[in-house]
Amino acid sequence: MNYSTLKKGLAVSFVALMGATTLASAQDSPATSSSAKVFGGRAQYRSWSIGVNGGVLSPFVAIGGSNDFTNFDVNLGYGISLRKQLGHAFGLEGNIFRGKVSGTNKDAVGGAVNGVKAFETEMQYSIDLRGVVNVATVDFLRRENSVNFFVTAGYGLVAYNPIVDGKDNKGKFGEDKDKDFVKEAYIPVGAGVKFKVSDRVSFNLGYTMHFIDGDNFDGVYAKATTKDKFSYGYAGLEFSLGSKSKPNLDWVNPLALMYDELKDPSLRQEVEALKVRVSSVEKSVEDLKKDSDGDGVADQFDKCPGTPAGVAVDGSGCPLPKVEVAVVDASNVTGFERIQFEFNSSVLKTDSYPTLDKLSSVLRDAGGKVTVNGYASSEGTAAYNLKLSKDRANSVKTYLVNSGVNASQVITKGHGEANPIASNDTEEGRIQNRRVESARN
Repeated sequence: MNYSTLKKGLAVSFVALMGATTLASAQDSPATSSSAKVFGGRAQYRSWSIGVNGGVLSPFVAIGGSNDFTNFDVNLGYGISLRKQLGHAFGLEGNIFRGKVSGTNKDAVGGAVNGVKAFETEMQYSIDLRGVVNVATVDFLRRENSVNFFVTAGYGLVAYNPIVDGKDNKGKFGEDKDKDFVKEAYIPVGAGVKFKVSDRVSFNLGYTMHFIDGDNFDGVYAKATTKDKFSYGYAGLEFSLGSKSKPNLDWVNPLALMYDELKDPSLRQEVEALKVRVSSVEKSVEDLKKDSDGDGVADQFDKCPGTPAGVAVDGSGCPLPKVEVAVVDASNVTGFERIQFEFNSSVLKTDSYPTLDKLSSVLRDAGGKVTVNGYASSEGTAAYNLKLSKDRANSVKTYLVNSGVNASQVITKGHGEANPIASNDTEEGRIQNRRVESARN
């Protein structure tokens, strides 16, 4: 792997971290008090922290695997970290550490493998960028936790110099022929637990495995397809940065915080007020639906309360007028009697048949022509009523033609609302105006 390309990639990663945190800060609204809210944004918390650590480096890892040496030495490692917590459960962390990793083959037969007895690798530096995920907490129902478990994974670069059996191998394995240290990429994967010491300080215990993209970390090429690795078990202190008036985001439990907000007195008052408003609306709806006399019109709109059961009413709850239907004596019918229609209808009523039959007989026997004039009451628009009156006149003509009258003998005209024979201000008058009148030419 090209060192300069990898170095540029790491630089871009750290710049991206700084840019992301700057953008996040710009998007979050500023906190106005030390009391954090669930939906108040990250700006109400302290989210930056710096840490120091120290521990033991080993060429072995906890998950096992092949190794070029049978034994490891206890060597000190130390480092620093800078972390930005992006949420309650996730953060980005940059790490730099140094140390020495060494091992021997003292437990091997003859104290050597392939003629190699021991190695010692000095790390000039190891730098990486990791994602940190808080996976669990002991004090789950507390607003602020005191114990957090975490896992980490990332990408990094290590510069080192392997010494095998006392022989310095500076520059021997470097692809770029670096005369001091070999540079290789690695993948760090780890886990740990964090204990809250105070609002500012936490104590961390962790373990990280580092998988190197090469087989030269211990100075021995065992197989062309194998990769070297080393581990770092450490303890350290982490210090939260920022205003002391803000809580540390790393320790805030959002579920417990939400539960705590639900107990807020002002919120409860708002909920109770909302219940009262809902009850008032429900009562109003019930009042709108109430129909004491059962006529189908709600009491609030009923202008004639107490209507007897079974009485037909209009839209205001008042009884509809009774229309006396005249019984036509067929022996006295002339054929020119007025023909009535229902509201908004051009369908002939059966009680008009005797009149139409008589008119048909007159036209067929005596000949001549007749003008059929259609009319309408004043409900609706004038244009619609004109069309309705024409339809009524045409219904009469259709009946006459079907009974044997020549179509040329019947002339139809529609007059709409014109020439009312009664007032359109009353239902009785409107009923009379829905008519057809025939006149001999």
